[in-house]
Amino acid sequence: MNVLEEPAPAPGNQPEYTVSELSGAVKRVIEGEFGLVRVRGEVGRVSRPASGHLYFDLKDDRSVIAAISWKGQVAKMQVRPEEGMEVVATGRMTTFPGQSKYQLIVEDVAPAGAGALMAMLEKRKAALGAEGLFDAARKKPIPYLPKVIGVVTSPSGAVIRDILHRLRDRFPRHVLVWPVAVQGQDCAAQVAAAIKGFNAIEPGGPIPRPDVLIVARGGGSLEDLWGFNEEVVVRAAAGSRIPLISAVGHETDTTLIDYASDLRAPTPTAAAELAVPVRLELLAVLEALGARLVRGVGQGVTLRRQRLRDLGRALPRVETLVATPRQRLDAAAMRLGSGLGLAVAKKHREFDRVAGRLQPSALRTGLARQRDLLSAREERLGRAVLVRLERRGERLADLAARLAPALARMLGDAGRKVSDGRRDLARLAERLDAAPRQRLGRLIDRLEALDRTRVTLGYAETLKRGYAVVRGDGAVVTSKAGAEMAAQLEIEFRDGRLMVAGRSGKRTKGDGESGQGSLF
Repeated sequence: MNVLEEPAPAPGNQPEYTVSELSGAVKRVIEGEFGLVRVRGEVGRVSRPASGHLYFDLKDDRSVIAAISWKGQVAKMQVRPEEGMEVVATGRMTTFPGQSKYQLIVEDVAPAGAGALMAMLEKRKAALGAEGLFDAARKKPIPYLPKVIGVVTSPSGAVIRDILHRLRDRFPRHVLVWPVAVQGQDCAAQVAAAIKGFNAIEPGGPIPRPDVLIVARGGGSLEDLWGFNEEVVVRAAAGSRIPLISAVGHETDTTLIDYASDLRAPTPTAAAELAVPVRLELLAVLEALGARLVRGVGQGVTLRRQRLRDLGRALPRVETLVATPRQRLDAAAMRLGSGLGLAVAKKHREFDRVAGRLQPSALRTGLARQRDLLSAREERLGRAVLVRLERRGERLADLAARLAPALARMLGDAGRKVSDGRRDLARLAERLDAAPRQRLGRLIDRLEALDRTRVTLGYAETLKRGYAVVRGDGAVVTSKAGAEMAAQLEIEFRDGRLMVAGRSGKRTKGDGESGQGSLF
């Protein structure tokens, strides 16, 4: 034995562990000691691999904890952690033996107070605004009177009822409702899909394309309205080709979709008011314009009539205009008689002078000469007539050849005008036939509504609530005195009528001893 060598240490009571055993023991101690914990800190490094899991760090001014959230847990998070956010993470402590480190398995992440949410909101607002999604130049005008209105909201809330009620009161329109979740983790994806779905509807298809969209939700906290602050919703609203009205929350609530929409409404009811005008106001305006038109036409006719009268006063009187010509006519009439007498006497003298020179031979010679002249003129006239007829025939033929195309065109135009007139007449006849039916349908609907109101407000409905109608001697009794004076009472219940003996006048002596009891 070498005295210079140190003796080997004797085995003690400390057990020996393998690396795996020691790691497992540490894992069990940490998981058993802490269990479910809530950790507040600032989000550091964030990693999102293709697996769908989320890796990030939680840190403060002195320490760092590695955190991991599995794919299924990430899908349930309402708020996704981003670098620089201050959050409260809820999860379980564990270890990762492969790297000899401890880590936090995060199940949920919540912002550390409203201040963190507002900070994240302002950061997102600034980033999206820098892209131009909130520019006023991108906003589209809202149509004055849309035919179809698309509403993106929950089908079971009071919001859709308020919108439909207000549209029915102001100006009934065709409404398409796209049901979505307005709160929770599915809210943002469903709202964005609804906006894109409405924009994907083709005009003229089996489903009418909306002319305006309303994205609506009732009031709530900042966390409840967070789905409308998500980037996917903002981008869908900014990219909508259909004009969009946002009505999320109350008047004091503001979300990012309000900046991206074409028009913001303070409440869902106000969104319906902004979407359509008031029908009765439009009718009143039309009636006022019609009355102004009638008054204007009447005033124009009156002014022109007065102008004509004023101009007529400036003209001379008819008697003044015809006075001088009348005098000349009278003077000429007085001279006419004497002039006619002188003319007749002159003609008689000339006739007598000529008659003295007339002889039978001269007459025969003159007659023969006139007959020859007449024959020559007759021959010339016949040739001239033939030549003129030939010329007129040629001219008529030329005119007929020139007028034939024009006549054809005139006949074609006349035929087309007749066809157009017939089509217009048929269209007007159809409208005239449909107008009474439409009016009769509206009147029937109104009559049915009034009848339903009558039944609802009638006394029969009141009877169903436990009330009864008391009649005495055929009249309704409303007081105790009237019931005492009735000879016989009839009580009407919901399911029938009951006859009850009454009393007339004063109580008789045997009333209290009768086996038949009184109602009073």
